[in-house]
Amino acid sequence: MVAKKSERMLVEEWRDVLSLHARTICELDRELHQHGLGASDFEVLDVLAEETAADGECSFRVQELAGRVHLSQSALSRLVARLEKDGLVTRGMCSEDRRGVRVSLTEAGRARHAEVQPLQREVLSRMLPPRSSA
Repeated sequence: MVAKKSERMLVEEWRDVLSLHARTICELDRELHQHGLGASDFEVLDVLAEETAADGECSFRVQELAGRVHLSQSALSRLVARLEKDGLVTRGMCSEDRRGVRVSLTEAGRARHAEVQPLQREVLSRMLPPRSSA
C-alpha cells in the first residue's frame, strides 16, 4: 500500500508541474501578445540575448538553440523564420558545417527583448512559487 501511495503522490506532483507549466505559458502568451511575441518567441530572443551579453557577438546553430528552448528543430525553424521576417534575428550559413544554419540577434531583436524582458520576468515572478533554499 505504501508503494501505491507514493506512486499516486508522484503522479499528482507530475500533474501539478504540467498544470503550472501550462498556466504560465498561457499567461506569458497573453502578456507578450501585445508586443507581437509568444512565449517561445521570447525564449529564443532571451537565449540569444543572454549569450550575446556574455561574449559580445553570439550566434547559435539551430540544433543547439532547439536544445536550449525545448522545441523540435522543425518547430524552431518555423519560429526563427517568423522572427527573421519581423527583423528580430538573422540566419546565415554555418562556417564549420555548410549544412548548418546559424541564428543571430539583430539590433531590433535586442531592442524588442529589452522592451519585453521586464514583463516576462514579472509574469514568472507572479506565476512561479518561490524556491525553498536547500
